[in-house]
Amino acid sequence: MVHPGWVCLLHSSLLLLARARQSRGACPLGGKSELNSFLWTIKRDPPSYFFGTIHVPYTRVWDFIPENSKKAFQQSHIVYFELDLTDPYTISALTSCQLLPQGENLQDVLPRDIYRRLKRHLEYVKLMMPSWMTPDQRGKGLYADYLFNAIAGNWERKRPVWVMLMVNSLTEVDIKSRGVPVLDLYLAQEAERLRKQTGAVEKVEEQCHPLNGLNFSQVIFALNQTLLQQESLRAGSFQIPYTTEDLIKHYNCGDLSSIIFNHDTSQVPNFINATLPAHERITAQEIDSYFRQELIYKRNERMGRRVKDLLEEYPDKSFFFAFGAALPTLLRGSASSTGTSPSNPNPGATGGSATLARTPAVLTGFSALSWPRY
Repeated sequence: MVHPGWVCLLHSSLLLLARARQSRGACPLGGKSELNSFLWTIKRDPPSYFFGTIHVPYTRVWDFIPENSKKAFQQSHIVYFELDLTDPYTISALTSCQLLPQGENLQDVLPRDIYRRLKRHLEYVKLMMPSWMTPDQRGKGLYADYLFNAIAGNWERKRPVWVMLMVNSLTEVDIKSRGVPVLDLYLAQEAERLRKQTGAVEKVEEQCHPLNGLNFSQVIFALNQTLLQQESLRAGSFQIPYTTEDLIKHYNCGDLSSIIFNHDTSQVPNFINATLPAHERITAQEIDSYFRQELIYKRNERMGRRVKDLLEEYPDKSFFFAFGAALPTLLRGSASSTGTSPSNPNPGATGGSATLARTPAVLTGFSALSWPRY
C-alpha cells in the first residue's frame, strides 16, 4: 500500500513541475493534443511538408512540437532549409558580407557621437556578460570572454547595419540561450545524422545583400534608434513590450495569429513609433517598407518558385521544408507559384496532383529574416 504522504508529495511535485514548465515557455492553454501544428501537408504521392520553425534554442520548444511534425520529418526523403546551416561556406560568406570594404573601419564611417555610444555600450555588455552566463553554459566550457569575442569580435570592421543587428541581439536573454542549437539548426544536424539528403532554397547573398542595400542615412538612423533603446533598457526607463519568452509561449501554443509574431525573431527591429518626430517617422517607415519588400515579398516569391521547381523535378520524393513560421505569408506571397489564392485561406493546387492542406489548422510562412546562431 502506498503511504498517503507520498501521494501528497508526488502531487505537489507534479504541480511544481507543471508551473516550472509553464514559466519556461509551456503553453498554458491546454494539453499537447489541443495544440496546433506548424505543419502543412502537400498532398501528393508521396506527400511533402512545410514546417514552420522558430529561431530559439530547440530545447525550449521541442517537447511541444506535435508528433505529426516529428513523424513527417522522420519519413521525408529530403529536408530543405532557408540556408544550409551546416555548410562552412554559409558561415564564411555571411561573415564576409558583413565587413566594410578593405581598409575601412567603423570609426572612419560613423558619426563621432554614435561611435562613442556604441563603444560604451559594448564595454557595458562585456562587463555584464559574466553575470548573464548560466551555470549550465559554464559547465559546457562556454565562458563570457569567448562568447563575447564570438559574437562581437572584429566589430570595428563590420558594416553599421550589421553592428545594429549585433547590438540588438546582445541582451541578457539572448546570451543565456547561447550554446544550444536553435530549432532550424538542430533539424539540420538531425537530418545530417539520419543521412538524409539536405538542401537550401536560398543563397547567402540573397539574405545578406538586401541589408547592405540600405542607404547611409537610414543605417545611421537605425543604429541610433537601437542604441537609444538599449540605453533606455540599461537606465530602467524602457521595457520591451514583447519578449523571447512571449514568442516561445505563443509558438508552443500553436498561436500564429498573435501580434507577437509580427515582431518575429528576425533581429530586424521595428523603428516606427508615435514618439518620433515627423521627419524621423518618415525614415522609419521607409526602412520598414524596404525590409517588407526585399525581405518578405520578393523573398517569398523567389522561395516559392524554387519550392515548386523542386516538387516538379522530384515527383517521387517526399520533401520536408523547414522555414521560419513568424509570418503567415508563404501561400499568399507565392500565390502565383503555388496556385493558391491570397483571398482564399484554404490551400489550393500546387501543380499536377499536389495540393496543400493544413495539418491541422495553422498556416506556416517564411520569417522576415533568419540568421544562423550558434
